[in-house]
Amino acid sequence: MADPAPEGADSGGALGAARRGADPGEAEPDLAAVRAEGASAGAAGEDDAVTGSREESDEPEEPEEPGAAASTVTADAVADIPRRSLRTRLRRRLPRRRRAAERAAAQEIQAAGSGGAQVVPEAKAAGGMFRSLRNYNYRLFASGGVVSNVGTWMQRTAQDWLVLDLTHGSAAALGTTTALQFAPQLVLGLWGGMLADRYAKRPLLIAAQSVMGLLALTLGLLTVTGNAQVWHVYAMALLLGIISCVEVPTRQSFVVEMVGRDDLANAIALNSSSFNLARVVGPALAGVLIYALGGTGPIFLLNFLSFAAVISSLLLMRRSELRTPEPVPRAKGQLREGLRYVLDRRELLGPILQIAFISMFVQSFSMSIALMARTVFGADASSFGVASSAFAVGALGGGLLAARRTRPNRRLLVGGALAFGVFQILAGAAPSYPVYLALLVPAGIAMITANTAANATLQLGTTPEMRGRVMGLFILVFTGGAPIGAPLIGWLSDLAGPRTGVMIAGVMSVAGTGLAMLMTRVISNRRKSHAVVRGAAPAAGVAR
Repeated sequence: MADPAPEGADSGGALGAARRGADPGEAEPDLAAVRAEGASAGAAGEDDAVTGSREESDEPEEPEEPGAAASTVTADAVADIPRRSLRTRLRRRLPRRRRAAERAAAQEIQAAGSGGAQVVPEAKAAGGMFRSLRNYNYRLFASGGVVSNVGTWMQRTAQDWLVLDLTHGSAAALGTTTALQFAPQLVLGLWGGMLADRYAKRPLLIAAQSVMGLLALTLGLLTVTGNAQVWHVYAMALLLGIISCVEVPTRQSFVVEMVGRDDLANAIALNSSSFNLARVVGPALAGVLIYALGGTGPIFLLNFLSFAAVISSLLLMRRSELRTPEPVPRAKGQLREGLRYVLDRRELLGPILQIAFISMFVQSFSMSIALMARTVFGADASSFGVASSAFAVGALGGGLLAARRTRPNRRLLVGGALAFGVFQILAGAAPSYPVYLALLVPAGIAMITANTAANATLQLGTTPEMRGRVMGLFILVFTGGAPIGAPLIGWLSDLAGPRTGVMIAGVMSVAGTGLAMLMTRVISNRRKSHAVVRGAAPAAGVAR
C-alpha cells in the first residue's frame, strides 16, 4: 500500500482538477505552483520515512506515489510535470537500508515511550541466516548450549527407557513422569519469570545449570549402582521441573541482552535449531550407548559432564558487551501486573493461547514416539533413537527456515499449529515403521514453526522490564500443558492402543487451534468493552 499524500497537498490547481476529473480548461495549470507542491510533498515524505508515522508496505518494490499516478490522467493539463513526483525521487536517493534503520529506531523509541508493543519492520536481514553468531557472547552461549542440549536429550531418552524398564512398559507411568517434570510450571512459572526480571540473568543461569547438573549426577549414580526405583525417577523429574521454572524464562529473556533487538528473531530461531540439532544427535546417540553399554546409568553421568560446557560459556562472557537492563525492584502485585500486561494486548494474548493448546499434545507426542516404536512396531532402543531423531530433523529444518526471517508472522503460528495436528493424525495411522519415520519430519517442522513464531512475537512485542514475566507465562503454558495432555494420552494409549491415543491428540490439536483464535477475540473484545465502561464512568461524574 502506497503512502498517502500529506493532508491538503494537491488540493487545488490543475493537478487537483485532474484528480477530480474536471475540465482542464477550468483551471490553467500553474506549473511552478505544482512543482512547489511536489517539493513540499517530498519533504513530508522524508519526514514520514524518519518518524515511521506512515504504514510501510510489505512489498519489496518501492510503491509509486498517488501524485505520480494522478499526473498521467490529463496529459494536456500536466504535460510538463515529471511522471514521478519530486517526493518519490528524493526518497529513492536514500539507501533503503538507511531508511529502514531510521524507521525502526523511531518506532522503537515511540514504543518504549508508550509502553506498548514494539513494531518491527518487515525487511530482509543483512548478514544471512547465522548473523547473530557474529556476536562474541552469543557465539559462546550457542556453542556451549549445543553440547549441553545433546546431553539433555540423551537423558530424556534414557529416562523414558528407564521408566519403561522399571514398570514393564507402562504408558501411564511414562505419562506420570512427564507430568511431574512439567507440573511445577503451572504453579511456579510466573514466579520464575518474575525472578528473571528482578535479578541479573547471567548469575541466575549459572546457579540453575549447576543444580540441574547435580540432579543428573544423582540419578546416574543411583542407576549405575542398581538402586534406582521408579519413585527416584519421579522425584528427579519433579525437582528438575522446579529448577526449570527459573532457568527457562531466564535463558529465553537473556538472549536479547546478548544480541540486541535487531538480531533477536534470528537468535531465537538459531537457539531452536541448536536445541533440535541436539534432539537429532542426542536420542540416536543415547539409543546406541544404551544398547552398547547395557543400561541407562552412563547416559545420566554423561549429561552431568555436558553441563560444564554451558556453565563455562556463561563464565567466559564479556560482561561489558551485555545489554543488561535495570533490574525491576521488588513490589507487590508484580505477577498480576504481568498477567494484565498480556491480557490487554491482543498481539501477545493470541500466541500465548495458541501455545497453551499446542503444548498439551507436543509433550505427549514426544512421549508417544517411545510407545509407537516399542509396542506398535517392535523396535529396539537404537531404532527408538532413530525415531526421536527423525522428529528432531524436521524441527531443525523448521528452525533454520525461521532463521531467514526478521519478523514473525501470525500465519506461520496458526498454520504451523494446524499442520502439527494433521501430521499427528497421519503418524498415528502410519501402516509401517518407515512411513511413521517419514511423517515425523514434517510434524517436527510444523511444531517448531509455530513455537518459534510465538516466541519471537512475544519477545519483540514486550518492553524490557516485562520480558521475564511474559516469557515466564509463555513457558508456563508451553510446558504446563504437559501435566494435562501427557497423562490423558498415556491413559488413552493404555486403554485403546498407542495409535488411537496419537490420533486423538492430533484431532484435539486442530480443534485447540481454532478455539484459541476464538478465545483471543472474545477476551480482547470484553477487555476493551470494560475499559470503555471504566473510562466513561468518571466522565459521566464530571458531566453531572
